Amino acid sequence: MWGVDTAYYFYLLILVPLVILVYLWNLMWKKKKIAEFGSGNYLKRLSPDASTTSKPLIKMILLAAAVFILVFALVNPKFGTKIETVKRQGVDIVFAIDVSKSMLSEDTTPSRLEKTKQLATQIINNLGSDRIGIVGYAGSAFPMLPITTDYNMAKMYLQDMHTDMVSSMGTALYGAIEVGSNYFDDPETSKVMILISDGEDHGEGINDAIAIAKDKGIKIITIAVGTPEGGRIPVKQNGKTVDYRKDRDGNIVVTKMNEKTLRDIAKGTDGVFIYGDRTDEVLKHINQSLDKIEKTDFESQQIANFQSQFQWFIGLALLLIIIDSLVLERKTAWAKKINLFNDK
Repeated sequence: MWGVDTAYYFYLLILVPLVILVYLWNLMWKKKKIAEFGSGNYLKRLSPDASTTSKPLIKMILLAAAVFILVFALVNPKFGTKIETVKRQGVDIVFAIDVSKSMLSEDTTPSRLEKTKQLATQIINNLGSDRIGIVGYAGSAFPMLPITTDYNMAKMYLQDMHTDMVSSMGTALYGAIEVGSNYFDDPETSKVMILISDGEDHGEGINDAIAIAKDKGIKIITIAVGTPEGGRIPVKQNGKTVDYRKDRDGNIVVTKMNEKTLRDIAKGTDGVFIYGDRTDEVLKHINQSLDKIEKTDFESQQIANFQSQFQWFIGLALLLIIIDSLVLERKTAWAKKINLFNDK
């Protein structure tokens, strides 16, 4: 077998027929030039050491075979297995993603929700052996992805999240923390929740949610997206803004980032509050926070690794090239004695 990232080297196999075509063209060209001087015994007297046998054909086969084998060396074929036992250490992390309508505000570029997706994706890209899950919430919370080690699937779920996933309006941080806390089914595992939100909360029970998290040993890292000055919530059709969301009195709604609520949640659970405006700063603080948390030994896994065998192909190709260099198109003294090529 071979990797997908090296399979494109197979295109280089076109060099093999090219070598053969060049050989045939060169052979025809030589015959044409030789014919201009004469034929038969006359040519033999002019070049007594010229080989009239299949030496040129053998050299061509050797060279074409060497090219063919070198292409396989580039592809890096793998066969045979080596069983390795891998012990995984990490933290269980649940992302709580705010998908309320206020996250459509564009006071953070390109919008609060898109910024949230970018931040969560970059955090996942920086993780090692940690397990992750995803919870979405607005007026109510709902499980999106259970605890998994499949980071690619997690990022796919993140990109599919949108503000129409929840019919109930508003933002209920209590529900997000409550549902997220149910993801942690192993009491021995270190637990972290990364809550990304603008901090608006239209529900009640933040103190009760903090108590639930503390009781289960969950540290909550809160990341604030949006600005204190706030922004309007666009109403879009076909990707274009046609209006802005209004309240019951017809006034345009301005949604502001609520820093205090997010700080209270982080402080109450021994977590960290982070401004989400700069991705590099967010990643730095996340890494620092996770480094301070004791890692849990997850299950050990036995992995069968295919071993690279390219070195054998390179060695064989070099051997063929050396043999090709030793096979001369003219007769040699040692070849005459052995008569390997049946020269007359």
